[in-house]
Amino acid sequence: MTVLDRTRTLWTKQHDLVGDRLQLFSAVADSVEVNAVLYPGSYVDLTPAFIWPSVTFVDVDRRANQFFSDRDGIRQLLREHEADPSAHAVGFLHADYQGPLDLAENSFDLLISLYAGFVSEHCTRYLRVGGHLMVNSSHGDAAMASIDPRYRLSAVITARDGVHRVTSEQLDSYLIPKRDVEVTQEHLHETGRGVAYTRSPFAYLFERLS
Repeated sequence: MTVLDRTRTLWTKQHDLVGDRLQLFSAVADSVEVNAVLYPGSYVDLTPAFIWPSVTFVDVDRRANQFFSDRDGIRQLLREHEADPSAHAVGFLHADYQGPLDLAENSFDLLISLYAGFVSEHCTRYLRVGGHLMVNSSHGDAAMASIDPRYRLSAVITARDGVHRVTSEQLDSYLIPKRDVEVTQEHLHETGRGVAYTRSPFAYLFERLS
């Protein structure tokens, strides 16, 4: 198997596992102004690079390191998705996002947290004030962001029949626990999972305030 074949195989398996996220990220791109994206725990989900001009991926997995090390393969995948490699910068850090990253603080417009643990807790420092955190409920990171005074809920991302939509309507009806539970950092770390809410969108957009 050639390096390009391995890269394409990893991408195909990722795409088959999580589905086509192009429309998801496109909906976010239509809603908030973003140039620079940070995606901790990305594995090989290259999709944001098809949309935004600068994306930095972070993952400790060796297969992700192999994938992003194939620069020719990455450029080929960009071209296949109508993204000019000369206009789309793809960076990768083979690192654990829970530790210090070789990145400037307050330098990204969008922080992505999808099925990757408490990304917001460790990586908000790299998100500029006024930037946005895109986060789902898996592993409790949406709940963590909801109690973080640096953030406010600005929109939710709904999904219906494979179509994602960003809306800021009736935001006060979200993030309401089904059970009488006090959401704290200690509780979230102890359970390691999301809070069951009365309404469950696909994901949330939080704006960083401070």
